[in-house]
Amino acid sequence: MKKCKITIDKIIFEVVLFNSPTANKIWNSLPISSNIKTWGKEIYFYTDVLASKEPNAKSIIEFGEIAYWPNGKVIAIGFGKTPISLKDEIRLADDCNIWGETKFNLKKLENIAEGQPIKIEKI
Repeated sequence: MKKCKITIDKIIFEVVLFNSPTANKIWNSLPISSNIKTWGKEIYFYTDVLASKEPNAKSIIEFGEIAYWPNGKVIAIGFGKTPISLKDEIRLADDCNIWGETKFNLKKLENIAEGQPIKIEKI
């Protein structure tokens, strides 16, 4: 089972990678460093990873799922409502590949500011 850690300032959490083409491409690209963008209760950041949309890609994700948006080469971490959410769903801007999951309480990301550095590394 492949695992990575995501570090944002003093927040560090573990992600378990799924067995998927996107997860493998992300794993092979680690470490990844970028700067955070925010959109409602979602943080996202640009990468050099190039992966195609997978058949099970989706825009409404479950709390704890970690996504990759093929059209933007972006890793997205949704943890609540975005500007296009209906009710309490976590709705991303477009269909994304779900490449991993975390048990970390992602609500702790609510005060992360745009522009903060983020790093993903192999464990």
